[in-house]
Amino acid sequence: MPADLAVIGLGHHGLPLAQAATAAGIATIGYDTDPRPVAELAAGRPPVDGSLTAPEIRRLLAAGFKAADRPADLGRVRTAVICAPTPPGPDGGFDLTAVTDAARALAARLRPHTTVILESPVPPGTTEGPLRALLEGGSGLRAGRDFHLAYSPGRLDPGSRIHGDARGLAATPKVIGGLTPACTESAAAFYGRLTDKVVRARGPREAETVKLLETNFRHVNIALVNEMAVLCHDLGVDLWDVIRCAETKPFGFQAFRPGPGVGGHGVPVDTLAGHRPLRLVELAGQVNQRMPQYVVQRCATLLNEHGKSARGARILLLGVTYKPDLADRQGSPADEIARRLMELGAAVSYHDPYVPDWRVRELPVPRADSLYEAAAHADLTILLQHHRTYDLQGLSVKAQLLLDTRGATPTGAAHRL
Repeated sequence: MPADLAVIGLGHHGLPLAQAATAAGIATIGYDTDPRPVAELAAGRPPVDGSLTAPEIRRLLAAGFKAADRPADLGRVRTAVICAPTPPGPDGGFDLTAVTDAARALAARLRPHTTVILESPVPPGTTEGPLRALLEGGSGLRAGRDFHLAYSPGRLDPGSRIHGDARGLAATPKVIGGLTPACTESAAAFYGRLTDKVVRARGPREAETVKLLETNFRHVNIALVNEMAVLCHDLGVDLWDVIRCAETKPFGFQAFRPGPGVGGHGVPVDTLAGHRPLRLVELAGQVNQRMPQYVVQRCATLLNEHGKSARGARILLLGVTYKPDLADRQGSPADEIARRLMELGAAVSYHDPYVPDWRVRELPVPRADSLYEAAAHADLTILLQHHRTYDLQGLSVKAQLLLDTRGATPTGAAHRL
């Protein structure tokens, strides 16, 4: 057998998993139904923004990891983990196309005694429903008898120094829910080689719902502080000082911070087919979706207070990624903010050390080469993402007018969200 493990889906969760497995001495191949990431990896380049750096990719390849473009290679592994992306679909729910394609590719080559684990965010019931049906129908094998089937929610935090890579995977408890107790134990034996703690759920539906709860928890709490940001601005209260004080409470509070919107790969789900909607999650989604518009309203007001109109104003956007110090732009609110500003007639440019090219409405957005010079020239500079490379004290001096949507500038140095 050429490999013990196949990681299917070479994205922001699949690659760190492959990195952790390879570091643990597990012979690992990576497969993707899209040939582009396979080609990028073979060339020593990271195929997705922010998952692994080019030096990490080279070390991964040197340690024996192989990016496979032949589906036949999937039939010669002991464990297969599906990490395919599930972006928002037209109805706001999960688009399971990539998971379905991965399952079909695996099913045609599935062998007895293989352990199959799904890590992609999916609606509860996917593992023991559609995924099981595809694997059994394509292989002629029976889950729970001929092969093991389980779900484990991905918990990596891309770009995080603590939870964003193989070391973070080792330090983060892994939840597992198997179709049968034997399925759970088989998956636990695999993850036990990678992480310090394994948590057994009652079954795959419970494990799938863990991911649903964790994602919705994030969005609901961000919505709360986003609403507090609007309220505190109206009251003349410094919300960031409020949060600083509130987070000293040793129980019953977890600090979240407002921003210009919510990006990332985690999709909040307020409705599941055939079930009553989660009204609180639905409302949180509405609050978060309004934040880019609120930012633009604040921009227009600030310009007006300084005797300028949004029409014709030179506006510089700083940081257009969804997370700091990461090139990933998945769901970044910068796109909507730029589009709305352009619709008002503003001349928009941007600076981001991680994004060499950016297009909005199919049009290229001018990129500023000299940050300080661009800030001094702009009528309004908006900090959308706080990358560590930004000298905010220097920017606050150079910029004619600075709106900080992240509460990162020193008190009094800028207008805050």
